[in-house]
Amino acid sequence: MRLTIGDVSAQTGIPAPTLRYYDKEGLLPYVGRNKSGVRVFTENDLEWLHMIECLKRSGLSIKEIKEFVDLYVQGDSTLEQRRDIFYRRKAAVEQEMAALQRTLEFVTYKCWYYDTAVAAGSIDALGKIPLEDMPHYVQQYKKERRAIAAERERELTAIQGGEKDGEEAAPQQERLSA
Repeated sequence: MRLTIGDVSAQTGIPAPTLRYYDKEGLLPYVGRNKSGVRVFTENDLEWLHMIECLKRSGLSIKEIKEFVDLYVQGDSTLEQRRDIFYRRKAAVEQEMAALQRTLEFVTYKCWYYDTAVAAGSIDALGKIPLEDMPHYVQQYKKERRAIAAERERELTAIQGGEKDGEEAAPQQERLSA
């Protein structure tokens, strides 16, 4: 199957100027041209585009993707290097996903927090709800936050342990729930 740049743009959602840029930068090493010099894409080129877009979303720059393409073109002697690129990307994406998961947990907690405050007519009502009466995901979130706070407190205590005798540690700021 031979596709024009317009066909590929329509199928992938990648704008034609971006496709031209990818080709110009050497990210599509196998894109052919017809007798008139017009780019002609194949199914294989669509797979390359899918990989390029995934690598971009994973955080690789165009320059880094080009380095991968160059390694690919060199053949099997670069298999380990290419594999390593994907393992590094996998680790980076997993870290980003974990950070996003923590963000989602916070936002979900705050949705519950404000839903409950709105229903009660006051934020003060939240302080009267026993932990065990809160939804499970809120209990879990609050326990995790307390564990993090306790760890920070231990670290602060260890740092302050090096202070001179007689000096008082700086008072802890009250934690805000809002």
